[in-house]
Amino acid sequence: MKADEMASILKHRSVQAGATDVVVMVLENEEAMVRFSNNEITVSTDLKEITAHLFIYFKERRAGTSVADLTKRSLEASVDRLVDAAKRSHPSDFYAPLPSGPFEYDRQLMRAKEVPLDPTTITAWVREAVHAAMRAGATRVAGSLTARNVIVTLKTTGNVHGAAARSGILLSLRAFGQGVASGHAVCVACKERDFDPIRTGTEAGNLAKMAKDPIDGIAGKKQAILGPMVFADLVQQVGRMASAFHVDAGLSFLAGKLDQKVGSEKLTVVDDPTIRDALGAMPFDHEGLPTRRTSILEAGVLKSYLHNTTTAAKSGMESTANAGLITPRPFNLVVEPGRSSLEYLIEQVDDGIYVTNDWYLRYQNYMSGDFSTIPRDAMFLIKDGQIAGSLKDLRICDNVPRILANVRDVGRERKWVKWWEVEIPTLVPAVLIDDVNFTRSST
Repeated sequence: MKADEMASILKHRSVQAGATDVVVMVLENEEAMVRFSNNEITVSTDLKEITAHLFIYFKERRAGTSVADLTKRSLEASVDRLVDAAKRSHPSDFYAPLPSGPFEYDRQLMRAKEVPLDPTTITAWVREAVHAAMRAGATRVAGSLTARNVIVTLKTTGNVHGAAARSGILLSLRAFGQGVASGHAVCVACKERDFDPIRTGTEAGNLAKMAKDPIDGIAGKKQAILGPMVFADLVQQVGRMASAFHVDAGLSFLAGKLDQKVGSEKLTVVDDPTIRDALGAMPFDHEGLPTRRTSILEAGVLKSYLHNTTTAAKSGMESTANAGLITPRPFNLVVEPGRSSLEYLIEQVDDGIYVTNDWYLRYQNYMSGDFSTIPRDAMFLIKDGQIAGSLKDLRICDNVPRILANVRDVGRERKWVKWWEVEIPTLVPAVLIDDVNFTRSST
């Protein structure tokens, strides 16, 4: 059964069962994935699957589900169960009907050149990355490479019908050096010509080599350079907390701050699903509205929350075309570049720390933005404008709005980041930030 036929069956059956609004999204995913450890490939898998996602309203009540058994009988049974669940669910505080189409979409965003999925090409990329890391100074290498081609088919009761092809390659590589030294690099590309496993392996290997013989870091407030991997994690928090759903739910440090300064004037962050060669590019959101560029922060000022139709109507606003099936969310987060090289950022620091990676960012308070995260892999002491050694055993315990406000300088070289810790594709530079609070990781 073709995706278009599946979507039609789900939509029509939902309407017949009494649903007042219906969104159907069918994903056709073809994927190749390789994992590697100790310089050798350990797992290689191929996946080809079709899944259907259904979201319905029954007046002010709503429900959603995913369907893996795509026979006609199973699809219809899934609809009947979902409509029954919606009828028995608690009514929403606010309801707005789906956007009414049809709409015109950017044709360039509807198409994507497929990336290779054959085992010969995938394993060759992995070997190139591993060998590059070893040449740069690593003793062993681990990570994963995933390549996928996806077709997204969308149908709604708002007279919306669209299909978009998306492709991508993601390489996450961790290089290990002497003792506990390590370095991490990623490569995110939508086209084969933009994918550079050698550069990624070299970057991780160089970091692992530089990070040898780390000493215990000293707690306190320090000037800090946050590399793209770290700053992407913080920018992702801005994108998530800009969702009107999180604002309304009392789970956002951006609540009540629209048109207020929440960051440094050097900081501008946008959500842009219209970048054609970006992993999160999409011609339509999950309600079928044509996507567009939305400014979240402009020179540190909060300019917009991210809305779907319901949150926008509730706030007396217009949708920003950021609908997910449940909540508004960003597609591609982009930080506008500055003018400084990484070398110049380092030269500005008399006594500080350069953090290249982090993981396990957790909040102590969503509304205030108090959080902690663990620097991971290469972390360096900066003295008198130069790298003066490698550090370990520190934790960042701070506040997101305070960090945003303390951005002193922004780098000019940007890279796309997406991996386990950064789920939203994010284009970011390194940044220099004043008074970042470091604590000992054992406390």
